Amino acid sequence: MRNILFALLICTLLVMSCTKDTKPNPFLINKTHIGLLTDSTQVKELDSVFINDSVVRYIAGDEFAGSINTIEIFEKGGKKLLDLSPKEALDSTSVISSVRIIDERYKTEKNISTLSTFKAIKEAYTISKVDNLINSVVVSVNEINATFTIDKKELPGSLRFNMEATIDPVQIPEKAKIKFFMVHW
Repeated sequence: MRNILFALLICTLLVMSCTKDTKPNPFLINKTHIGLLTDSTQVKELDSVFINDSVVRYIAGDEFAGSINTIEIFEKGGKKLLDLSPKEALDSTSVISSVRIIDERYKTEKNISTLSTFKAIKEAYTISKVDNLINSVVVSVNEINATFTIDKKELPGSLRFNMEATIDPVQIPEKAKIKFFMVHW
């Protein structure tokens, strides 16, 4: 009986020592999280989520402005990482509604970052919708709750100045660069 317990203890220790300590990738983007930030993270938790970074909250002096206050995340060295928009302004219990990805190290599971081209997005994900705005085109990907903004300067001349045009993904050049990359919750 004693040998069986000893063997069981040894096996348990071996199994526990072989398991990897898998830390989450602080730059991985998917549908419900961006690094350690999740779709249920509250504004008051940002300092603990970004413990090694600087969290900059801009508090407007006028609460009647009704605008959502953007929260900026910087590395300790000063490089800007993210812009966060809470659902409710001036509410520490509010969750984050959208995140603008600034740093190119943030990548989706399919390796899409701010440095990617439209071709990479199209090959990695199904394009859900394309919106034609004044100076840009917004490409939506529902699979990861993301939008990619492409400057109209990247489009052919026939599409640049026509706001009425319905733009199909095939009309966007594959070399078109991403201007903004946002994840919405």
